[in-house]
Amino acid sequence: MKKKMMMSFFLLVTGTLFGQTNLGEVIGTVVDKKTNQPVYDAIAFIETAGTKYQVRTEYDGRFRISGIPSGTYILQIRQYEDTMKNIIVNVPVDGFYQTGIIKFESTLMTLGAVDAGYNKNEIKLISGNLPVKTLTAEEIDKSPLKFNVKGLIASMSSEIRLDDDGSLAFRGARKNDMLYLVDGVKTSNVGSVPGCSIGSMMVYTGGLPAKYGDTMGGVVVMESKSYFDLYRQWEAEQIRSGNR
Repeated sequence: MKKKMMMSFFLLVTGTLFGQTNLGEVIGTVVDKKTNQPVYDAIAFIETAGTKYQVRTEYDGRFRISGIPSGTYILQIRQYEDTMKNIIVNVPVDGFYQTGIIKFESTLMTLGAVDAGYNKNEIKLISGNLPVKTLTAEEIDKSPLKFNVKGLIASMSSEIRLDDDGSLAFRGARKNDMLYLVDGVKTSNVGSVPGCSIGSMMVYTGGLPAKYGDTMGGVVVMESKSYFDLYRQWEAEQIRSGNR
């Protein structure tokens, strides 16, 4: 009985470690289109597959939406009865997408303005991006190596070598001493993964996060395309072409 309980616990912990979804963030600033003043308490949100990721803007108009699975989304800004729906964002793996300044047009009458000041010496900008190489689905689709996944990985960094026998090696590590994760699941080989199914790919050649800490080489993280990825891509193309 004790052995069965220990085995169940081990399986639970293993599933937790290797079933994690690679998440990213969206950050930006919302200002009034007419006055250029920060828009306070507006709702910035992303809806996908029945899930909504949302936050409210701060006094300076800034917002940060965390815990979003990597991919292409439509960001919406809502304040009272007004909603802005044409903002396309590409959320990276373990990083953030910076929207910059979003000019929000409100139908409400502005009665006054608030002056917001800041101290440049106290501002700290944190990138949040580790020294990693990333390829999006669009970049993979345009690559001449899209049908050769290992060749595609090797092309992402000069620290990765593809030997004649098809083995990958990271500089300073033995052949095949690396970790592959496809949709959060550990695998020993990615040679059979078709390039057209990859939504994003990221390679760590150093500074591995703790969740990938069981290898002395590098880490290759892949996220496959889903129906929702294809739908959001189509939706983004419709917005770019002016059909929506």
